[in-house]
Amino acid sequence: MREVINQEVSVVSYFSARKRLSLPHVVSWQGREYGVGKIGFHHTVRNGDTLHHIYELVDSDEQLWMRINLDTSTLHWTLEAISDGMAD
Repeated sequence: MREVINQEVSVVSYFSARKRLSLPHVVSWQGREYGVGKIGFHHTVRNGDTLHHIYELVDSDEQLWMRINLDTSTLHWTLEAISDGMAD
C-alpha cells in the first residue's frame, strides 16, 4: 500500500568523482536503517530558486519502495512516500 509520509529522514550518500555521480546509500527512518537497493528513477525539480533531487528506489531487501527528496537549499532529505507493494 502506498502511503504519503513527508517526514525528514537521515540519509548517507556518496559521491564518485570518477563517475561524477552522487547517490543515496542508506536511509534512516523511525529508528531503522534501510540500505538502498536499485534506484529506479532520479529526476530534478526546480521550485523557485530551489533545486530538488527526487529519487525513487527500493531497499536492499526489495521489501519497501521509497520516494526521497533532497532539498539543495537546506541539504535536508524528506521521505515523501513509501509502499510495501501490497494492494490496499
